[in-house]
Amino acid sequence: MVWTPLPLITWILPMIGHTGICGPDGMIHDFSGSFSISIDNMAFGKPTKYLPLELNDSNSDQYEECIETADQKFKHMHHSLCCNNCHSHCAYVLELMKYKGKQSWTQVNIWWMFMTRSKYVSFGRFILTYIGFFIFLLLISAIVLVANFA
Repeated sequence: MVWTPLPLITWILPMIGHTGICGPDGMIHDFSGSFSISIDNMAFGKPTKYLPLELNDSNSDQYEECIETADQKFKHMHHSLCCNNCHSHCAYVLELMKYKGKQSWTQVNIWWMFMTRSKYVSFGRFILTYIGFFIFLLLISAIVLVANFA
């Protein structure tokens, strides 16, 4: 699975971003908006973080089928920032294949896995993830500082 920052939202809350799931061929599938599945063209740019899934030869065919099933389902659904989003799409794939023997996967599970186990693609992508947040903090600090001296 892969993750990329969302413009403006990630600048304020750096733990929030956009996810996609890679097929065995390396193509990224992401629920990019209502009635839209992007394939190998993530909605918000190239991945910044990745989270390798533990797959073996026996479940790689099943994995590909689960991604296709999820794509077919989600391309007929409305996208919602909080309830039905890219994290839901990834969770549905894992749920279909009963990844790690777990029956139920949620967007919160996906978020938590990215928060605790993901790796940055490069140091530059790490900076890209947090530069907006640091600028936002500097701006708020400057406003507070000016307001206190005025």
